[in-house]
Amino acid sequence: MTTRTRLRPREERASPLQHAVTTALDDMKAVNVRVLDVRGLTDIADTMVIASGNSDRHVRSIAERVVEKAKAAGFRPLGTEGERDGEWVLVDLQDVVVHVMLPRVREFYGLERLWDGGPVVPASPAAVAPVAGRRRHTPR
Repeated sequence: MTTRTRLRPREERASPLQHAVTTALDDMKAVNVRVLDVRGLTDIADTMVIASGNSDRHVRSIAERVVEKAKAAGFRPLGTEGERDGEWVLVDLQDVVVHVMLPRVREFYGLERLWDGGPVVPASPAAVAPVAGRRRHTPR
């Protein structure tokens, strides 16, 4: 399996869809937003966005705003999952998959660790935070 080790040129990094998603997350005050380039790691999407909300209502509201902004930008979501419980809402926008979670759910599932083979693209210059390195399991 080949992974991309270089960041793409700046003009190639943010698509209009990705910009609409990050704008929606910023509008709704999403916490700890991470944008991961997963090209070369999977065929299901080019970009995975992971964000947290402060409560189940906040998580649902963030996901709703992402869908609204995507539709306004001309992108129709394939589907959403988890909006009823509000602990983890997934919005599938074809090339971009958005995960909005409660912090405890995000920590439990550790999606950043699963997808950290690709470069991390910051959502905005103010939101730059390093992704924790891959943990190695030692046999017992």
